[in-house]
Amino acid sequence: MSTGPATGFCQRAPTWRAVLVCLALIVPGCATVEAQTLTGDAVTPLRGGLFQAQEPSLRRTGDAGGDMALAPSTMAPSRIGRIPTYDIPAAAGADDTGYDSLNRRRKKLKLYPGTPKPKQPPGPGNFVPVPPPPPLSIPPSSTANTTPLAPAMAGKVEGQPTRRRLKRDDDPFGPVGNYVGSFLVKSAVELWGGYNTNPGRFNRPEGSAFYMLSPEFVAASNWSRHSLLVDFRGSFTGFGRTFPPGADNPQSIVSVPTNVDRPDFIGRVDGRLDVRYDTRINSEVRLRVSTDNPGSPNVQAGLIRYPIFATTGGTAGIEHDFNRLQVSLNGMADRTMYQYSQLTDGTSTSNDDRNFNQYGAVARASYDLLPGLKPFGEVEADTRIRDTQFDRNGFQRDSRGGYAKIGSSFELTRLLIGEASIGYTARNYADPSLSQLTGLLTSGSLVWLATPLTTARFTTVTFVDESMVAGVSGVLTRTYTFELNHDFRRWLTAIGRFTYGTQEYQGSTRSDQVYSVSGELVYRLSREYQIRAQVRRDLLDSNIVGASSVATVVMLGVRLQR
Repeated sequence: MSTGPATGFCQRAPTWRAVLVCLALIVPGCATVEAQTLTGDAVTPLRGGLFQAQEPSLRRTGDAGGDMALAPSTMAPSRIGRIPTYDIPAAAGADDTGYDSLNRRRKKLKLYPGTPKPKQPPGPGNFVPVPPPPPLSIPPSSTANTTPLAPAMAGKVEGQPTRRRLKRDDDPFGPVGNYVGSFLVKSAVELWGGYNTNPGRFNRPEGSAFYMLSPEFVAASNWSRHSLLVDFRGSFTGFGRTFPPGADNPQSIVSVPTNVDRPDFIGRVDGRLDVRYDTRINSEVRLRVSTDNPGSPNVQAGLIRYPIFATTGGTAGIEHDFNRLQVSLNGMADRTMYQYSQLTDGTSTSNDDRNFNQYGAVARASYDLLPGLKPFGEVEADTRIRDTQFDRNGFQRDSRGGYAKIGSSFELTRLLIGEASIGYTARNYADPSLSQLTGLLTSGSLVWLATPLTTARFTTVTFVDESMVAGVSGVLTRTYTFELNHDFRRWLTAIGRFTYGTQEYQGSTRSDQVYSVSGELVYRLSREYQIRAQVRRDLLDSNIVGASSVATVVMLGVRLQR
C-alpha cells in the first residue's frame, strides 16, 4: 500500500466531513441568536414588551399596535409662499443684551421723553386690580361717523405720551386772515339796507329807505422786532330820496341839504422802530374823511349836499423805559380842509375860513406800580392857525390851548380790566370877543367779563370841536356808552347799547342832550359769513325851539370777512 499523499476522491472525503461537522455546530447557535432579536414591540413601552411602561396601572396606555415604524408615511406640508419658521427658540441673553437665533441684536424698547415707565407684571399670588368697564355713552355726533385716525395721529402708539387737548378757540367764528409775506391781512365788507324815519334830523320827521356799504382792511406785521399796523375802515350811506330844505318843516330851524348822502372814513398807519430793548421810536399817519353831522348848527342853508372835509396828519416821537418808569414825547401836525359848498341856486361858496393847521406836542409818563396797576400823567399843548384871519361872521378863530390829565390803566382781576383818566382843558382865541373854552375832561374804558357768555363794557370820551356859530368858541362834547354782549350760542350774539351825551356850546345858551338806544342781533353762519339785524332809536333834546329831533333806524345786513 502506498504511503504518499492521497489523491482523488479519497483526498476530498475528509474535507467534506469537516465542513458538515461545522454546519452542524453553527445551526443551533443561529437559532439561539434569532430568538433574542429586538423587534418594535420589544422596545415599545407596551405590556409584554422588553421595557415596562413607567406609568400607573390606572393610567390609560397607548394602543398596542401603535408601531411608528409600521405607520404609513405622509408628505410634509408645502412651504411655498410661507414665511420660514425655525424650531430653534430665541437665545435668552442677560437683560437687554445679546443676540437671538437669527443673529439680531436684542434692543430694549425706548420710551418717549416724559413717558412713565411701564410697571413690571405682578408675581404669582399677587392681586391684580381689574379696571372697571368704561361707562356706556352715546358717541358725540362730531366723531360718530368720521374716518378713524392713524395711531400716530390719535396718540395711541405704544410708549407715546398722552396728547394734550388743544386750547379752546375763544372766537371760533372770527376771521382767520391771510398771510401776505410777513403781514397778517384781515378784510371785511358789510352791506346794509333799511329804513330811517328821519335822516335829515327834521323837527317833524321825514323818512327814507337807505343802504350803507362799510369796508374794512387791517394788516399787521409779524416781526420779531419793530412793528407796522395798517387800519382802514369806512362807510358810505345813500338814501333813496331828496329833501327840499324847509319846504315841509316851516317850524324847523335845522338846515338840511337836498341830498343827505354822506361818507365816513378813518385810516391810520402805526409804526414802531425798536432802537434798543428800552428805547422805541413811534410814528403814526392818519386820515379822516367825513361831513358835518345831520342836525348840526354848522350846516349851511341851501346846500345840495354836505361838504366833505378831510383831516390828514401825523405823529412822531420817542419812548424810553427807565426801569419801571416809562416816558414818551411826541410831536404832531394836522391839516383840515373843507371842499366848496354847492348851493341849490347853482352857485358855490368857499369854506376857507374853516380850514386850519394844528401843531402840538404831547408828553406822557407812566409808572408800573403793581402788576395790575399802571398810573400815568399826560400833558398836551397845541396851536391852530386858520387859512383866513376872519371867518364869515367876522371872528378871529386862531387859538392856542391844551389839556392835562391823570389816570391809570388797571387789571383788578382777569375779569375786570380797563383804563380811566380825568383832566382839564382850556383854549384861548385870538378874538377877545370869544370866551375861553374850558371844561372837565373824562375818558375811560372798562371791560367786565361777567360770565363766559356775557361781557359788559363802559366807555366815556370827551371831544373839543370847532364851531362856526356866531359868538360860540367851541363845542365840548361828552359821551357815555354802556354796552352788553351776550352769547346765546357761539354763533348767536345779542348786543344792547345805550349812549348818553351832552353838547355844550360855550359862548351861547344852547345846550343839547343826546340819547341813543339800540339792539343788535348777530347770526354767524361761518368764519366768513354773518347776518346782522339792528334797531336804533336816536333822540336829540335841545333847549332851542325847533332844534330837537327823533329818529328810528331799522337795518338788516350781511357781513363778509376773511
